[in-house]
Amino acid sequence: MKSLQANDFELFGLPQQFALDRAQLDERWKALQRQAHPDRFAADGAAAQRVAMQWSVRINEAYQRLKNPLKRAAYLCELRGQPVNAESNTAMPPAFLVQQMQWRESLEDTDELGAMEGLADEVAAEHQRVLLSLGQLLDGGGNPQAAVGLVRALMFIERFSDEVDTKLDRLQA
Repeated sequence: MKSLQANDFELFGLPQQFALDRAQLDERWKALQRQAHPDRFAADGAAAQRVAMQWSVRINEAYQRLKNPLKRAAYLCELRGQPVNAESNTAMPPAFLVQQMQWRESLEDTDELGAMEGLADEVAAEHQRVLLSLGQLLDGGGNPQAAVGLVRALMFIERFSDEVDTKLDRLQA
């Protein structure tokens, strides 16, 4: 196995890119977990089991980060010297802020199922558009600084999508 300090992509033996074959990632995760499972080291004593547990935790953390497109994009930005810093850097383009306000108003003003489903579809389409743009920026040798802005936008879109889903659930009940 590689070093515990290897980045997630190195740990999984995958190219350092946004586009990822999920089946390959899952297969690699299972193989790594089999290698590092603490039960395999039961006969080697407590110290070997502790190390195996560290490996198992590290592998699971990396897997969770790589399988989630938002977390993977943020991680790639960080690896490329452009951390997202979402807690302290909230600047967004004016057009996106206007869109956020329009969505928020629609969410608050809409109590009709069809209209809420339309909003959910619009948000889902924007989510897909941002994911595509992130892939182009991160894998096309683009600008990781621009990707940071898209990661922050995607964070908002995912949170907002959860709110829309919650209201949809209420309307469908």
